[in-house]
This record gives sequence, structure tokens and C-alpha cells, in this order.
Amino acid sequence: MALFRDLLDLFFPRLCVNCYTPLLKQEVTLCVRCTHHLPVITYNEATKKMLHEIFYGIVPITSIYSLLYYRNKGIAKQLIHALKYKNQEEIGVFLADCMLLQIQKYVLFRQVDCITIVPLHKKKLRQRGYNQVYSFAKRISEKLELPLESGKLVRVSSSTTQTVKQRFERFSNKATKFLLEDPAFYENKHILLIDDVITTGGTLIDCCNALRTASNISISICCMAYTEKV
Repeated sequence: MALFRDLLDLFFPRLCVNCYTPLLKQEVTLCVRCTHHLPVITYNEATKKMLHEIFYGIVPITSIYSLLYYRNKGIAKQLIHALKYKNQEEIGVFLADCMLLQIQKYVLFRQVDCITIVPLHKKKLRQRGYNQVYSFAKRISEKLELPLESGKLVRVSSSTTQTVKQRFERFSNKATKFLLEDPAFYENKHILLIDDVITTGGTLIDCCNALRTASNISISICCMAYTEKV
């Protein structure tokens, strides 16, 4: 098996997702240099305030953490683009392992009962073949020994990508709607809602509003990246 892997690496070398240099045996997804330069968000009062302000006065959030700063040019963008559009679901596992180190370091999400993810519309899911958040959420679910429920929060209408839309346009986009099937399942639970990138928070707010149709629910949010304001 080791010989087969060596031959595979010789003829089809694994490349760093960011700089495209061949990876060493012990390297996964990124080379050591690019891993060292990951723009990890330090969890402190300033960054907690930065993330909570997105939702303040709109929906109540128990806790929130995002792993990376997402910039127009940078490692986080390369990773998430490859995960989302190049069928590299293993990147979700890599980012989850990075996230788990932060969760352990900062003692986050200790009281969570269940994990759910921001869903894709069924049409987009058919086109892409997978939800880019699933491998990330599944890894966190396994390591934290929490159930992952990915079928009860449903996107009931499709919308065009909102990556470059302004804040007002995002919140006024009536096409993005979510429905919570079987709200009783979530009653009296603390839910960890997982997504890839926070930009304005519009999609997450829509999801939170759908989740809050369950009585006595608490919601925390975990994302791969946060779009840094410049």
C-alpha cells in the first residue's frame, strides 16, 4: 500500500492547493509554508464583537466563531474555491481539523446538542453533486460526538450567487428562503449552524429565522471563513 502511494505521488503528485508545490508525505492540502500563513482569526473580545455585531438586533446568537479571514486574494479564498467548485471535499476535513484545534483551545460550543448545515437548493445540489459544507460539518460532528442533522433545514427557493452583492441587496433578496421541517425535533435544543463564508450574514439570518420556528431553541454559528472588511 505504501509503495502504491509512493508511485501515485511520483506520477500524480499531490499539490498544495494554494501555491501548487508538491506536497510531502506528511503534508495534507497545504504545504507547511502555506499552512503557517493561514489567516486564522484569533478568538478574543474584539473578534467576538466583530462577529456578533453582524446579527445584533436581528437574531439572537449564543456564540459564533469563524476560522479564517476571507480576503479577495489569499489562502482562504483558494481553499474554499477548490472545495466549492473543484470537488475537493477533503479540504472540508482539513479545515474542520484546523477548526477543532481552535474549538479546543478556546473551549467553544461545549453545550451544543446537534449540528446542522446551511442547505443548498435541490437544483444546485444536483448540479454540484455535494454540499461544500457537509464534509466540514461531518468531521466536526464525529470529533465532538454530536449528531449531524442535514435534512430538516431546507432551502425552498433558489437564488443566484450573492458573493458580490451589497449588504442592502442581500437583505432585500426575497428569493432566498428556508423552511424547517419537523420543528419539534429542534425544540429545547442548542443548535450549531455551520456554513462556509460569512459576508453580510444574510443567508445565516434567514436560516436562523427558519430554525427559530422551533420553540425554545438556541443557535450558535460556526463558519470556515469571515469576509474581512477593508
